[in-house]
Amino acid sequence: MSLLRPLVLVLTLMLAATATAAEPPKPPQVQLQSVQANFFQEKHLKILAQPITSRGIFAFQAPRSLRWEYLYPVRTLLLVHEGSMKKLIEQDGKLVNDPGIAMDSMHLVLEEITNWLAGRFTDNPAFTASFPDEETIVLTPKDAGLAAIISRIDLHLQGRDGLIDSVIINEGPDTFTRLTFSDAVLNQPLAEKLFVTP
Repeated sequence: MSLLRPLVLVLTLMLAATATAAEPPKPPQVQLQSVQANFFQEKHLKILAQPITSRGIFAFQAPRSLRWEYLYPVRTLLLVHEGSMKKLIEQDGKLVNDPGIAMDSMHLVLEEITNWLAGRFTDNPAFTASFPDEETIVLTPKDAGLAAIISRIDLHLQGRDGLIDSVIINEGPDTFTRLTFSDAVLNQPLAEKLFVTP
């Protein structure tokens, strides 16, 4: 009987280790209060030999302020602050209001990016979030109508602070948009006017 006790103890420890290893990764704990960075966007379509590319800069201030500015090929600015969203586009050298914000995949992503930068990966009930590892979040739409626009979003984080390294928006067979971020400056004070004025 005494010989069985060590065996039972070893089996118990092995089962406990297996149960711990099988636990799914948890959402990353994000500590960002603000971030400013450059971004590079590639739109891949099956019918195009080369992707359509755009470049720009963005700034985020917790909890939900965002300045997203395309500098190339057409200057376009999106301002999100205190629940309001404003889009401006350059015409004749000046930024003017663009009231027609198209409901496309990038528009949906820009609405969500303030949540992601603040670590709120599960806030939108339209998506199911899964966490394959500590640096990857996969968002899958629950609704068939939304899935017709976006089939899946992959967020890749850079390290443990929750800074997003890249986003891949899968829009259908052989169609996806990739955003890659660089030169990030973290947790520096940002003026409110950055999110309300061009």
